[in-house]
Amino acid sequence: MHRPVSLVTGGAGFLGSHLCDRLLAEGHFVIAMDNLLTGTVDNIAHLAGHERFRFIKHNVTEFIFLAGPVDYVFHFASPASPVDYLELPIQTLKVGSLGTLNTLGLAKAKRAKYILASTSECYGDPLQHPQREDYWGNVNPIGPRGVYDEAKRFAEAMTMAYHRVHGVDTRVVRIFNTYGPRMRLRDGRVVPAFISQALRGEPLTVFGDGKQTRSFCYVSDLIDGIYRLSQCDFHEPVNIGNPTEFTILEFAHLVRELTGSRSEIVFKPLPQDDPKQRRPDITRARTLLGWEPKVDLPTGIRLTIEYFRQKLQTTGT
Repeated sequence: MHRPVSLVTGGAGFLGSHLCDRLLAEGHFVIAMDNLLTGTVDNIAHLAGHERFRFIKHNVTEFIFLAGPVDYVFHFASPASPVDYLELPIQTLKVGSLGTLNTLGLAKAKRAKYILASTSECYGDPLQHPQREDYWGNVNPIGPRGVYDEAKRFAEAMTMAYHRVHGVDTRVVRIFNTYGPRMRLRDGRVVPAFISQALRGEPLTVFGDGKQTRSFCYVSDLIDGIYRLSQCDFHEPVNIGNPTEFTILEFAHLVRELTGSRSEIVFKPLPQDDPKQRRPDITRARTLLGWEPKVDLPTGIRLTIEYFRQKLQTTGT
């Protein structure tokens, strides 16, 4: 029996590395590709020497050559936190445009299934709540966050064009806020920021009044949804995320409680174009994939705190 071969771009990143683990568990031969701009080999160190895993250091904005068959292309390469795409705006645009073009070209040549990691940022600062896949979004194309939002919107358009024109077997997953082990400490997103601040006894920084909401999905739930989508015959975008909504202030109190920290909470001005509400409508994922999140926030946050605690002890930063 043919063993499926999967390429995961961004395979040394937070989500990409967890996806590699899941695909290996499902019996795939996995090729992880990453230029290590925001990813790190630490995330895949446990896979070194695995007979069904190989790592290629490569920038997907350059032509991709792979010998032999490829059955799945998971395009997960991209800076994915505001800190990264504000520092790396052109690289973010290039991986969403040229990287998507190159990976789609590979999928077309290999007759592979193609799964694009898109984002809830496609909805911008949404005027519809919760966000359904048929909502077109409210995005500022020239704002500082526009480089990420528009790169992903372009990637979706390119993916659908390859599906319609070339018959490439495509999937689009719109990923909502996800957290868990292997996030970077200085990633700039709220989960690592609050946890590392609390563990160091530093003040927890809340932007705005803290009443803006987020919905947090634990990484194992997200990866399960993505894997199910890869096995399903549906081509339009599917939201994968946790619909349970928390205010940022509620989340700050939860992190403080679970870490046992005495950190105070301080307020700072809200960054430009920061979305005020973010919550997925997951009706489509429930109906098509039989998927819904299983890990509640306190459970997931405890596991993430444990990871960051060990990381802080080993790095000392």
